[in-house]
Amino acid sequence: MGSASASIVSAPAWQLPPTIKPVHPALPDNLVLFRKPLFKLTFMAQHLDLEEQEQLAELKHFWKRFGNMITWGLIVVFGTIAAWNGYQYWQGKQATQASSMYDEVDRAVQSGDIARIDRSLADMKDRFSGTVYADQAGLLAAKAYYDKGNIESAKAALVWVTDKAKDNGYQSIARLRLAGVLLESKAYDEALKTLSGNFDKDFAPLVSDRRGDVLLLQGKTAEAKVEYEKAYKGLDERAEYRRLVEVKLNSLGVDPVAAVAPPASPLEAKK
Repeated sequence: MGSASASIVSAPAWQLPPTIKPVHPALPDNLVLFRKPLFKLTFMAQHLDLEEQEQLAELKHFWKRFGNMITWGLIVVFGTIAAWNGYQYWQGKQATQASSMYDEVDRAVQSGDIARIDRSLADMKDRFSGTVYADQAGLLAAKAYYDKGNIESAKAALVWVTDKAKDNGYQSIARLRLAGVLLESKAYDEALKTLSGNFDKDFAPLVSDRRGDVLLLQGKTAEAKVEYEKAYKGLDERAEYRRLVEVKLNSLGVDPVAAVAPPASPLEAKK
């Protein structure tokens, strides 16, 4: 009996008769199937390896076909981002330096030293001509030159702003001031030519007023009236400058208030 039990115990578990259970109570009843899952796992692992190899082959084929395109696309995207960030940094640095240079022009103007104004404005033109600070510096220096009686330098500074300014508003201001300087110099044709340039639409009434001044000094009274009337109609009713234009029209025998007043109704006309 003992040898029979020993032979049963020593025999492999998958060879046990179905009526005899393993001697160890922790072993499951279906120990006879113990090796079948191992075979299935091995087969599944081989199957997964084949799938991975197929996926890897497809990936290699895809990358071989589109890899360069994707790589260059990424280079372009990240290169553009880097360039934009670099440009933003450069612009910020330029603006800071241009602001400091404008302060130097302002200090030169405050000092009244023409030679110092010349140097600081020349530096601004050479280094920061593409900034609004340069436009402002040109206008500031032009006024200083004019106040000092240096008309030629004032005209040169204003011409530079009209030619180089990036902002249309500063260009318009420079053209108006240049036309005024030319008017005082009796260069009437040049003044009219300057006023025929490109102006921001908000400056249209002021341009008409200045053109009226030039035409009046040329003896063209009728044409001057037309320009003054344009200026008067284009200016805001609350603008102080509108009153000045009204005085000019009154001196020419024109009542602009009556000209722009709405027509009276038939009942009011009878009264």
